[in-house]
Order: sequence, then structure tokens, then C-alpha cells
Amino acid sequence: MSDFLQQMALASRERAAAIRAEINSAALDLPILPLKLRGFDLIAEIKDSSPSEGALAKSGADRAARARDYAAGGAAAISVLTEPSKFSGDLAHLRDVVSAVSGRGIPVMRKDFLVDPLQVLEARDCGASGILLIAAMLSDVQLQSMLACAYEHSMFVLLEAFDESDLDRCNALLESDRHLTHAQDNSLLIGINSRNLRTLAVDPGRLAKLSSHLPENTVCVAESGIANAQDAAKARELGYGVALVGTALMKSEKPAKLIAEMLDAGRRKVAA
Repeated sequence: MSDFLQQMALASRERAAAIRAEINSAALDLPILPLKLRGFDLIAEIKDSSPSEGALAKSGADRAARARDYAAGGAAAISVLTEPSKFSGDLAHLRDVVSAVSGRGIPVMRKDFLVDPLQVLEARDCGASGILLIAAMLSDVQLQSMLACAYEHSMFVLLEAFDESDLDRCNALLESDRHLTHAQDNSLLIGINSRNLRTLAVDPGRLAKLSSHLPENTVCVAESGIANAQDAAKARELGYGVALVGTALMKSEKPAKLIAEMLDAGRRKVAA
């Protein structure tokens, strides 16, 4: 695990330990929205800042309006950063976005450095329909526990990998009928993050380098470094069925247009 991930894991464990309030059982029954995919899709991310880019959201920015713009552009889901120390995130941001797009049939995913099943329930309590898990941060036992909690509450999971070792673990998971079934109904996706979490720099070659190791029986997600339609088309050529895009959309004055352009470019590759 990289130094940055170790820091994030420690901070996340401290946050999980500090959760004292009982999870609202009624909130766990909030509507779950399935992830609907159409050959090439985009998960659009909302994050106020990042360690590599600094502030991304303008002061007083309307998070709900941006979420609606993402929906208008055709995003299949919206990812919300809730990590507070490095990304200026908050669970309130997740609630805001869920409320903003709840009537549009678009699921919202909690993106964070989750280490405890209680944090999965936290996400569900806020109305999230999905979560991100980072394979490198979790032992096999922890990962199974986190996945079981998500499955129990009908949430989809984006399981993030960084290298061949992570992908070997993902492929081993998919040898189980239980996990394979979730993969085949789009409730377990495998992501490749092209960001080096030691330097926080994007390695543009990682998506290509690991493309030959991608699982064949699930949808794979290209994460980080997708900035324009050409990048989206290249990701699709490499075998990725979804792109998770954050920084480029947060910097864009017309995010709906950028999403539509990326989707068009990726889907043209599917048609070809």
C-alpha cells in the first residue's frame, strides 16, 4: 500500500471509529437505483478539491446544479467525493447530490477510502446506490466483508485496482459464482486508476499496460486522466466500458456538453 493510501486508511479508520449515531434504519430503505449501462458510459464525479489539483469547485458553487448538468449530459451515475482531509468532501455533499437527481433515475456513488462496513451503511443512509472500494487498502477478509455489506443492501460496487496484483485478486473474486453474478448484472465493476498514489501524478500508459489483464466477464472502468473525447475513445478501444471523469468535468464551464462528447466518441468505437 502506498504512503498516501496508508494515510487515507488511517484517517478513514479514525472516522469509522468516531461514528456513534445509529444508522437510520428507515434511510436504509431509500430507493436504490440500478446502474444502467449502454456499451460505453460515464460516471461523472463531483469533488471540491484534490491533493494534485487543489481547489476545483469555485466558492459558492452550486453542487446540485452541477449534478443536474451531469445528468443532462447523459452520465450513467454520479460519483461524490466524501473524504474530508484531502478532498474537502463531506457526507452532506452526497446527500445534496442524491436529492438533486433523485427523480432522474441516476444512481449516486460514494467515493472515499472506505475500510469498514459501517461506512457502507453510512453511504446507504445518505441515499447512495453505490460505493467505491480500493483493493489495495483491504485484506481479502476485509474486502469480502465490505462486498457482502454492499450486496446485502443492493448497492453496486466499483472495485478499484492499481496493478497486476490487484487485478489478480479481482479475477480470483470472479471465480466465485456469487461475485460473478453481481459482475454480470453491473453491480460489481472493476476499475483501473491511472493515478500513481505515491506521486499523485497520472500515468497515461497504465490503462493500456493493464488492458490485457482486464477481467473478461465484467465491465471495466477507466479512472483518472480522461480529459476529452479522444481520451474516452481510446479508453473504449482498450476495452473499458465506462470512464470515471472528475477533474476535467469540475474544470469545465459546460460539463453536460463535455459528457455528451465523451459518450459519443466512446459509443462510436462500440459501433465500429
